Amino acid sequence: MPGWWEPLLTRVAAARTEDFTTLRPPAGGARPSAVLVLLGEDRSGQPDLLVLQRAATMRNHAGQPAFPGGAADPGDRDAAATALREANEEVGLDPTTATVLTTLPELYIPVSGFVVTPVLAWWHAPHPVQSCDPAEVAHVARLPIAELVDPANRIRVRHPTGWIGPAFQVRDMLVWGFTAAVIAALLDMAGWSRPWHPGRIMELPDPTPPPTPLPDSALPDPPPVPNGSAPVADASAVATPDEVVS
Repeated sequence: MPGWWEPLLTRVAAARTEDFTTLRPPAGGARPSAVLVLLGEDRSGQPDLLVLQRAATMRNHAGQPAFPGGAADPGDRDAAATALREANEEVGLDPTTATVLTTLPELYIPVSGFVVTPVLAWWHAPHPVQSCDPAEVAHVARLPIAELVDPANRIRVRHPTGWIGPAFQVRDMLVWGFTAAVIAALLDMAGWSRPWHPGRIMELPDPTPPPTPLPDSALPDPPPVPNGSAPVADASAVATPDEVVS
């Protein structure tokens, strides 16, 4: 595997739910689901991330970029099986081309009532992918990590509820909410994050579903030290009204 997988894999192995969210599933449990966080290389040494954009007509998360994934089926062996099956159904991913490396902690999404397990995988044999059902998936893209960490592409978004979280403006996509929070945390763990200005805040229009309050890299981290030991993002900052841009 490429050397850029470290220190990400080492840090993910020690990650806790608290590194991503303060929320816990209800005592009665929640419906299990999984998403595929698939990193590949279009060019040697230049990792990218597979994402899709939900169709604008969907009942939930309409028009939002997301990881491939969905609810667990009774026949799924584990979270990895769920994530790979969903990726195959949504974008035509050949499961044999992806090597599952590890899973992140379970994350509770109260809006949908799901407990989501992000499955981290290496796309060792990339191939063309596309929407298998335009009624569900409008667009599929491989987003270069270099563009995700570019300070010019990083902003924060404010939901009508007042929630503020991380976002990425990359290749005509606005990635925000759960997906952006997970990406931001992984960029920090990998030591890839670059200093960026948190004052650019975009207002999300109504109606959009309230997001999950995950730690959101609200403040830029200092530059990674030479050994790559960048800290995980802090979500303690609150925007002031004069930071808003539309």
